[in-house]
Amino acid sequence: MISASKNFHTTRWTIVRKAQGETPEAKSALSELCQAYYTPIFRFLLLEGKSRDEAEELSQSFFARLLGKNSIHHADQKKGRFRSYLLGALKHFLAEDRRNKGRLKRGGNIKHQSLDEPATETTSSPQLTDPTSSIPDSYFDREWAFALMDRGLRTVEATFTKNGKPIHFKILKAWLMGDSTTLCQASAATTLNLSPGAIKVSIHRLRKDFADAIRAEIAQTVDTPEEISQELHYLIEVISKVS
Repeated sequence: MISASKNFHTTRWTIVRKAQGETPEAKSALSELCQAYYTPIFRFLLLEGKSRDEAEELSQSFFARLLGKNSIHHADQKKGRFRSYLLGALKHFLAEDRRNKGRLKRGGNIKHQSLDEPATETTSSPQLTDPTSSIPDSYFDREWAFALMDRGLRTVEATFTKNGKPIHFKILKAWLMGDSTTLCQASAATTLNLSPGAIKVSIHRLRKDFADAIRAEIAQTVDTPEEISQELHYLIEVISKVS
């Protein structure tokens, strides 16, 4: 279980605040954010019908805009989760991209609207989602959840490797989400030279470590420690409902 008081100070919102500037430290923090959340952005674009090349180009352009223009300085943790901000910024970026391409086809002048342009009566803030998207927000949330799970899994794997037990992780992860359909615990115990009781304990510890790693990832994307469980339950629900 996460100790919120001990660990919550290292949140993504803390990194967002560090990223709001022109210093090398700010650029490094923003680069870390982009690297962490590239995958859900890329996969969401694929769901919108983009080809892999188009999705990759748009993803890179989107993050290049954040990196180059310091657009992220308008992100406000009081307005919601970082997940929501990033999706709103992406939709804002895509709407601008569609408008610009439409003007190019008509031969008109292109007016570039920055991601960090203040909201007016006729423009929406990146903090808000764009209702013109053809894909529900829950699909982005699902990809976000998968990205969190992947980072949590890599965290646990790194710990096993650091402790000199990469084979233990490779075998035990078959029980991470439930009973294994490809291997019995007796065979795993024999392979790892563990007793039947020890293999059960190892599986239990692996599941707990994975759950803790996921909660640690979620803690980096919400505003308060109390929101960790809420976000976890929501993302589990999204994964189970969105097909």
